[in-house]
Amino acid sequence: MCRAAGNAPLLPSEIQRFSDAATEFTVFRLTDPAHRSWLPASYGRAVSRRNNFLIYANDRSGSAQAYRMDLKSGESRLLTEAEGLAADSLTLTPDERSFCYVAGRSLFLAGLAGARVKEVYRAAAGFDLAPGLGLSDDGLYAALVERKPGMDRLRLIAMRTGTAATLSESSEPIADPIPRPRRMSILYRRGENDLALVNFDGAQNRTLRVAPGALASALWSADGRTILYLNFPPDPKQLHALREFTPDSNEDRFVSATSQFATFNRNGDSSVMVGASGSKASPYVLLLVRSVKRELTLCEHRASDPRLVTTLFSPNSQRIFFQSDRDGKMAIYTMPVDRLVEETETEADQ
Repeated sequence: MCRAAGNAPLLPSEIQRFSDAATEFTVFRLTDPAHRSWLPASYGRAVSRRNNFLIYANDRSGSAQAYRMDLKSGESRLLTEAEGLAADSLTLTPDERSFCYVAGRSLFLAGLAGARVKEVYRAAAGFDLAPGLGLSDDGLYAALVERKPGMDRLRLIAMRTGTAATLSESSEPIADPIPRPRRMSILYRRGENDLALVNFDGAQNRTLRVAPGALASALWSADGRTILYLNFPPDPKQLHALREFTPDSNEDRFVSATSQFATFNRNGDSSVMVGASGSKASPYVLLLVRSVKRELTLCEHRASDPRLVTTLFSPNSQRIFFQSDRDGKMAIYTMPVDRLVEETETEADQ
């Protein structure tokens, strides 16, 4: 069962401002750790192009539900009353009037203004929906994973009609389906350390020849030409590395070593990265300037598991957001980086 929350009342701001103990930079905790809050997946659309609101999940009502936060006032409004909502599945549609999410065995589309919820797709008989939801940059297609014992399959869903097509099947887990910007193909993870790419028609389904070692976060560049990914080399003495793969030429190249990033995200033009270090001695959120391969420490994340520290930039690259359980339960934090990172153009500016 899933329905819109209707005209839910505004919830007061929970924003707390503090100076980071390590850097003395100003950090804002957006949500109260008396209850748990989560950002969408690193490849989801969480912040509006005009940087005035954020969608997130929170369990203050007793179960995970979607909320919209006004980033100026800090006030939040409940958006869903769903059973089994997948907290990391939230993503804004390109027009920012609606958002998509997975709850239970279904994919839903809901209006931000409280309009009726539409069930776009329900998992086929015998299958459940695995974690991971990607929306194409035109909003016409969603990619998700169906799972049953012994088999995962990557499905492409037409958002207008709900029709589905199977693009890939595997006995290994499939995860993180990310449609390629400006092209009709999907990047996805298969097993522990394989990245694969498949066209919308199921053709050219291939494993990408990325660097050996363990695979962490992977993201498309904004123009869809390259894939940025975090590589943990086979030699544990080597630093975790940011690398870039170009599917059209099969070229893989080193971008920069990192301070043991466990997760990362890029800014609007991929010139700066934000990462969460996995170092126990230095549990920091850091900026990595690609051109000079230098890092700047922003603040401590002090998460119990650095792999859960989702990080992201605002669309104009002037603010970063991250989630951490540093204060007991998972909460959402933000800090301005406008003095450190050049502003990037968004669709709203064009």
